[in-house]
Amino acid sequence: MAARLDIQLPELALVMPIYNEAVNVRSVVGEWFECLDNCGINFVFFAVNDGSSDSTAVCLDELAQQLGPRLRVINKPNSGHGRSCRHGYELALSEGTPWMFQIDSDGQCDPTFFPQFYGARNDSDCVFGYRRSRDDGWGRVAISFCCRMLLWIRTGKNLEDPNVPYRLMRATALRNALRKIPADFDLQNIALTFALKCEPDLRWQHLPIHFRARRGGENSINYRKIVKLGANLLRDFNRITTRDADVPQRPTWLRRRVVS
Repeated sequence: MAARLDIQLPELALVMPIYNEAVNVRSVVGEWFECLDNCGINFVFFAVNDGSSDSTAVCLDELAQQLGPRLRVINKPNSGHGRSCRHGYELALSEGTPWMFQIDSDGQCDPTFFPQFYGARNDSDCVFGYRRSRDDGWGRVAISFCCRMLLWIRTGKNLEDPNVPYRLMRATALRNALRKIPADFDLQNIALTFALKCEPDLRWQHLPIHFRARRGGENSINYRKIVKLGANLLRDFNRITTRDADVPQRPTWLRRRVVS
């Protein structure tokens, strides 16, 4: 009779969408592997290559040979950052890991803060960062602030740093939230923050992080594209089928003013 093999499932799946980051991807993957190994975590790392036109795919193949099966390289046609996040989330959920963590691939997400995030998981279902300080310029600060204010007016929920790419989520919470968001929704991370916030029983922590400047290369999303994505977000927000999103809400102060 053959001996039964006990297969230990990873306890964490890290999801990182990538587009044209050949100049950064080696150092980013390397520093996060080192961080997770130092934390003693059994993990799997999903590197979702969103149809990069530079040598990102070559870099990822070399990294996969160097780092082994814990690095899962997914090469897919270009569909944008949000949908790539969604693709990575779904792959991570299929792995059966209890926790999901998402970062970006440009080197702005500093692993220094991760041990505190992972340590907070026992008392939380969602541990999200908020960028208390950042080195990527006042333009990006202004965009994040405007996004937060517009969503507050549109939904009645004060979503602290709704698009932050530094987020740890329990798999059960993530799975339920994704069911409420159309797969073709562009800004999946913002929609996901909102869908999770509409779940009244989830336990939250928001922890401060410092957001570094890009290590190299150019950001693929310019200001004109950001404005267009924001307009589409506000237009399509009623497609998110949560209890609180069935009827557009207004902040309490605005409802009082309308009534008066």
